[in-house]
Amino acid sequence: MRFIECENITRIYGSGESAVQAVEGMSFGIDPGEFVAVMGESGSGKSTLLSILGAMNTPTQGRYRVDDIDVYALGPEQRADFRSEYLGFVFQSFHLIPYLSVLENVMLPLAAKALPRSGKKALAMEALSRMGMEKKAKRLPHEISGGEMERTAIARAIVNQPPILLADEPTGNLDSRNAKVVMELFGQLHQGGTTIIMVTHSAGCAQCAQRVLRVSDGRLANGEHLRLAAHG
Repeated sequence: MRFIECENITRIYGSGESAVQAVEGMSFGIDPGEFVAVMGESGSGKSTLLSILGAMNTPTQGRYRVDDIDVYALGPEQRADFRSEYLGFVFQSFHLIPYLSVLENVMLPLAAKALPRSGKKALAMEALSRMGMEKKAKRLPHEISGGEMERTAIARAIVNQPPILLADEPTGNLDSRNAKVVMELFGQLHQGGTTIIMVTHSAGCAQCAQRVLRVSDGRLANGEHLRLAAHG
């Protein structure tokens, strides 16, 4: 059994004649520490797939397992605990709270942890240091650059030290120089053993991954379902 397994994942929105099948029969596996890029045209289903992998969008049918946990068999509270323990999220639009400092933004995922504030601050500073952002800890988001916002967002995603990092177009709002910096940071996380699943339109970013899942019209376009069968 592989670390992440998707079996016949399908997601349909609506019903009857207005039904839209965003994801159809996707089956694939991902090994621990693997770096996988997901590519496809707009509307191909890749963002829906990522939301399913993020335990935020129940599939209409199929099974999604992580570390032998049947994710969508969990209740809402258990699934929230699963997200906190296993997943870190990086979004194209950063989602930083404008009135909180860089440090406070990175501390947000630690809110439910039974740690003193000093312990949470230490973990957040460690994450910022890994991203080269420790000197900007007291700044507000509008006081740092776009590239620094993305590094802050990555620090927030890894502050809980999750084994899986999900990234949705992480370089989409960045210039080429900052995009290169972000991909180098992803490379460092990958080398450290983090499993990374990244949705991207950029062929250059995809080249940083070990494997590419190509999605077209809600289906995998490169026979990845055969890889799962071969490893089953």
